[in-house]
Amino acid sequence: MSQPSRAPHSVYAFDARPLTSPIDPEALRSWRQQMKARGTPDPGAAQGWVLGFMIALCVVFALVGVALLPPILARAGIDDLPLLIVPILFLAVPTLIGAVAVRAVRGGRHSGYRLDHFARANGMEYVPRMADPRLPGLIFNRGSGRIASDRVRGTRPRFVEFGNYRYTTGSGKNRRIHNWGYVAIHLDAPLPHIVLDALGNNSLFGSNLPTAFDRDQRLSLEGDFDRHFALYCPQGYERDALYLFTPDIMARFIDHAGQLDVEIVDDWLFLYMRRGASTLDPATWAWLFSVVAALMDKLAQWGRWRDERLAREVAPSALPATPGALPFREDAAHAPPPPAPAPGVAAQGRRLRKGWTWASVAAVILAVTWIAANVLRFLLP
Repeated sequence: MSQPSRAPHSVYAFDARPLTSPIDPEALRSWRQQMKARGTPDPGAAQGWVLGFMIALCVVFALVGVALLPPILARAGIDDLPLLIVPILFLAVPTLIGAVAVRAVRGGRHSGYRLDHFARANGMEYVPRMADPRLPGLIFNRGSGRIASDRVRGTRPRFVEFGNYRYTTGSGKNRRIHNWGYVAIHLDAPLPHIVLDALGNNSLFGSNLPTAFDRDQRLSLEGDFDRHFALYCPQGYERDALYLFTPDIMARFIDHAGQLDVEIVDDWLFLYMRRGASTLDPATWAWLFSVVAALMDKLAQWGRWRDERLAREVAPSALPATPGALPFREDAAHAPPPPAPAPGVAAQGRRLRKGWTWASVAAVILAVTWIAANVLRFLLP
């Protein structure tokens, strides 16, 4: 995903020095010990296991190279000189791989150290790694190997989390790893399921989101909003979407989040990007902080939304009788007012209906064509 065209501006000042300042080796060692004492996973632990395996493999290759070198040198024939490349490769390639692996492990640990100190310097918390996070967004709960990493989160004035997420689909040659960055903002009340598909980050085959939605649920809004986002809301919730996306809120999404896909589901607001949201790049943090700050003061308005359909779902027979509430009684004025709708969303508004993508249609056509071709080749002489 490309960076916004104009320079991001931060509404709230933040301390970015821990992201780029030199690291004291002794401080890094002390930090690792503190993380281990707290039972927090070492950000470089996974790479460490890989490094151990790579070192063992490199030793084996190096020993083979050393064993091959004497007999080749003993022959010392001019025609045998090209054979020297064999032991050299057995020595050089493992050395190069080992150096890359060591650098990766150091980079993982340095990144965790920097993000932890960055979070604490700005009143937040750093959580290195969590398997299968229980979040309702459309990128979560898909595939296998679901990992949220480098999560930086704050709780005041509301819960906001910046993180990176990875999951795997398929197997064998079709195995694919999907990487996302996300911002999760906890809302005051559940809202209808609404998705804003940013048009600026789509590919030739359409949306880059992992799920497509029925086009009958697309809602056209006024102004230039449709040039930047495709908004999907459950059928029957068009007026509710217009209440939530007032012109000033639409302008804020266009100005600050035009390159981010947005999802509102249950009592969460998610912002999605196809690169890391939790990063060592101060410019990315300035951009994301400006996006959250631009939306924050409008989320209280969303918390006042109520779904009137919930009241209609309650059967009249289930309502308690109110003595003296008959309209022709003298004490009718003392009857209590009907209760206000409780926070929540009726069943038909909780999830959007899924649809088809061009990629899935093309895959089905190719599969049918392949099956038909093989059947015809079997039947025809």
